[in-house]
Amino acid sequence: MVLLLAAITVASVLALFPPLIIRAIIDYTLPRGDTAQLNILAVAMVAIVAAASLISVGQAYLANTIGQNIMFGLRRDLYRHLGGMSLRWFTANRTGEVLSRVTNDVGAVQGVISDTMAGIVGNLIVAGTTITLMLRLDWRLTIFSIAFLPVFIFPARRVGNIQRRLVTEQQEQIAKLSGQMHETLSVSGALLVKTFGRATDEEVRFDRTANQVRRLGIRRAMVGRWFNVAIGLAGSIVPAAVYWYGGHQVIGGEASLGTVVAFAALVGRLFGPVSSLLSVNITILSSVSLFERLFDYLDLEHEIDDRPGAVDIPRVEGHVRFDHVGFSYVPGTPVLHDVSFDVPAGQFAALVGASGAGKTTTAYLVPRLYDVESGRVLVDGHDVREITLESLGRSIAMVNQETFLFHESIGDNIRYGRAGATAEEVEEAARAANIHEFIAALPQGYQTVVGERGYRLSGGEKQRLAIARALLKDPRILILDEATSSVDSRTERAIQDALDRLTQGRTTIAIAHRLSTILKADVILVLEQGRVVESGTHQELLARDGTYARQFHQQFEAATPPALAT
Repeated sequence: MVLLLAAITVASVLALFPPLIIRAIIDYTLPRGDTAQLNILAVAMVAIVAAASLISVGQAYLANTIGQNIMFGLRRDLYRHLGGMSLRWFTANRTGEVLSRVTNDVGAVQGVISDTMAGIVGNLIVAGTTITLMLRLDWRLTIFSIAFLPVFIFPARRVGNIQRRLVTEQQEQIAKLSGQMHETLSVSGALLVKTFGRATDEEVRFDRTANQVRRLGIRRAMVGRWFNVAIGLAGSIVPAAVYWYGGHQVIGGEASLGTVVAFAALVGRLFGPVSSLLSVNITILSSVSLFERLFDYLDLEHEIDDRPGAVDIPRVEGHVRFDHVGFSYVPGTPVLHDVSFDVPAGQFAALVGASGAGKTTTAYLVPRLYDVESGRVLVDGHDVREITLESLGRSIAMVNQETFLFHESIGDNIRYGRAGATAEEVEEAARAANIHEFIAALPQGYQTVVGERGYRLSGGEKQRLAIARALLKDPRILILDEATSSVDSRTERAIQDALDRLTQGRTTIAIAHRLSTILKADVILVLEQGRVVESGTHQELLARDGTYARQFHQQFEAATPPALAT
């Protein structure tokens, strides 16, 4: 910033010399016929212009470097801040609109930061030094030249406010457009559009939003155009007025010809910065809406964050306890009611119940994807809200029913469980997950790119990759969302075998849809409308002939062929 300010100042001061040299040539050198001085002044003018040009190159480099550094910091802060938002926030916002703010909105303010910042400082220095020199040459001409400049200030402010409103509308439509593209051009969205034959409808919806963006873009481009024309005309008319007014002074013997010529050059130099400053006012006012949209996100408070004094637990044993937990997504609509249970370290606990009973919500409270409203969730006797998120995250792994894979290689997706794992460790995890033979048979092996969200792989293959990823992480607490649903029996056996290895020796909380997969659980917790209504082993719950027994018999009878049942 100091170097940029110095470069702007030096370039501005150097630019004052050519008019003074012109004045000296007209008033002193030519009347005296001093050719030697004429040569020196001509060379000096060229040298000054060349030096100012070189400095302007450095000025542009410094301004852009500062601007890009600010943009980098803004993007980084946005990414980090949004990454720390709770799962509740992500479920309430469209991914495309979030990405639009981080990319489109930040990109839109880039020119404001890179160009406007240096432009304001430079134009203020140029205008200040130019007016100072003009006053020294002739104060009457100076007052005459700048008397009507205030007339342009009010229109500039009005145009800026209109631009601000249009920018807000346009960025909102761009965010909406990004949301539509993210949804319909993703693998899942494209599959839905194609299988339901809605391509034409989506094209119409896209065209409608894109047309709004186009319309607002045209209005933005035309707003203030007449104002800019007026400033341009003023920049042409004022030098002519200076020649007219100054010419009368020369004829009257009140000023020299060189002074008037130099003054006209200075007026031309003055109107450029003044015009730019007025335009900058419009640019700043119009870009305020962009900054407001960005800082709307940066000002969001993290719902889930480390509390003051949170402890870092280097090694978690895995004892999980729910102590009278209550939770709701929407205030006044409880999802969990007074949920209490205890899972000692190394045991397998299964959560069963009908859809909407609260199984997933219960599991998600352990890694603090949400915070409880009442009661406590404890890990090794510590309230999870008093443990740092980083140490809690190191100790927990999840294998979800819908496996997410990055558009990277198979090896990189497995290695996401533990950065820096060797190729041998990755292969060992893949073998334990019963997926190594499949990977080895691929032409590129572990370097095979899985495609967007892993769509090049089957559901069972993705599940086993997720298991390998969790095995590589080696967590003390494992959360499973039924990993064997919607696969064939052969794949189910391979996955179940891998899960047996994965759950061995660690605390496991499994969300079970198929009751046949949790028969060996140390404790089965039956949830109904957000309450634990039964708990015990499989045999104990069958003997009680309650909710669990009814669900088990219903699934068993539904899975038994009619002839065999007979």
